[in-house]
Amino acid sequence: MILVSETNLDLNHKRITIPQNIRRFLMVMVIFLIIPGQLVIAQEVEPDNPYYIVKEGDSLWSIAARFGLSVESLSNANGISDPSQLTIGSQLKIPGLEGLSGELTTKTVRFGDSLQGISRRYQIPIKAISQLNHLISPAELYIGYNLVVPVSEISAGETQRIAGQQGKSLYETAVMLNINPWQLVLENNLAGTWDIVPNEILHYHSEEAQITEDIESPYALPDSIQEIIVKPVPFVQGKTSVVKVLTSDQWELSGYIDSNRLTFFPDDTGYIVSLQGIHAMTEPGVYSMVISGTLPIDNLEGQNEFSFSQTVLISIGGYSIDPVLIVPPETIDPAVTKPEDAEWFALSDTSTPEKLWEGIFASPAPDIYKECWPSLFGNRRSYNGSPYIYFHSGLDFCGGVGTEIFAPAQGKVIFASPLTVRGNATMIDHGWGIYSGYMHQSEILVEVGEMVETGQLIGLVGGTGRVTGPHLHWEIFAGGIQVDPMDWLQEEYP
Repeated sequence: MILVSETNLDLNHKRITIPQNIRRFLMVMVIFLIIPGQLVIAQEVEPDNPYYIVKEGDSLWSIAARFGLSVESLSNANGISDPSQLTIGSQLKIPGLEGLSGELTTKTVRFGDSLQGISRRYQIPIKAISQLNHLISPAELYIGYNLVVPVSEISAGETQRIAGQQGKSLYETAVMLNINPWQLVLENNLAGTWDIVPNEILHYHSEEAQITEDIESPYALPDSIQEIIVKPVPFVQGKTSVVKVLTSDQWELSGYIDSNRLTFFPDDTGYIVSLQGIHAMTEPGVYSMVISGTLPIDNLEGQNEFSFSQTVLISIGGYSIDPVLIVPPETIDPAVTKPEDAEWFALSDTSTPEKLWEGIFASPAPDIYKECWPSLFGNRRSYNGSPYIYFHSGLDFCGGVGTEIFAPAQGKVIFASPLTVRGNATMIDHGWGIYSGYMHQSEILVEVGEMVETGQLIGLVGGTGRVTGPHLHWEIFAGGIQVDPMDWLQEEYP
């Protein structure tokens, strides 16, 4: 198809028509071939020593330790003879960081941050970042890591991101952005204009980019992924982890934390949310967290899929040890416990897409027992003299036989029957993979399929199942994993 606007050339009396879009591309190419040398020269500026601004609580020793220096070398570089000369707001030169300049500041690593992305965002070589933070492997860059980076005038402005697209060269990408391709080469540490692969995330400084104080975009993900919030950081044994993604496109998201599947649901604030428990017996250490996304097949522009893996730290929960409990032998017999556990956990293995609860969960106990807890969640346990290989999977409330049990939030009853270990038990589905369980009841007052409201009477405390006396054992499941119910009494999720 020939465009309306065109250029005609007469070569040997033969008229050639050049469409406007090709003519524009050729003109831009000519400009690009002239400018690259000027851009390289502009980068060749002799850097000053990087510096650190003293904050409240800093000492000469803590600053030296932070940058892997001796107190003597830091003092000599700054002419400090008396540590009391250190004042809040003063600048300290940090020696031994040749080739770097600007203020040294701390950035908390978020999901979606990679060494390459941070290098491109702040215009710092990966080698320099690794040297500055004593990194041996990219795997050390876990979520929540406090990364020290130098911020200069060159890197102070916000960058925009774009994914390299299938079948498009760097020149074509630059034309689309209306910028010089050598800007992309220089700002992304590329070997040349050919050094680009499909779906590679490129950064470029732009006057249109806006810095939002509360939102910092993930450097290594598509630009339509505006923010990813992960909390708590680090993850903790037995706690509910929250993953929230803010996106401008209709991404279908999935993911994993170690072997636990992340299931995402849209909330009413524009985020896509997943709530996932961390098992109370998980060995503390580093694990892999993956988030993947796909766009509808009819979306043919830009990047249509991504998958990003990052290391996350799981820390110890600090749970106590309960005294040895003496219980009926049949309640710890694997022939009994294994099939019952399988039945119980299968109830929480799916996720209802509708969120039924609002706000903080109410206590399931009456006022007199709301703060009476004979045993807390996560406590390590021994039954009948066994090794401490068990943990307390819920929160126990005081109460004698017949004490009322109330629904802590709106939901649907999905189980209401007697079990050997759990006694008379009830489970309620609150949506989004959140379930609550009630055990050892003397009487169950609801039926499967019944919708319950916050504060509704659902049962009575008893001493059925594996118990040493009457009480209410209350459990919360998030993503199929038992988590600390106390958190749900104190914090609003998500």
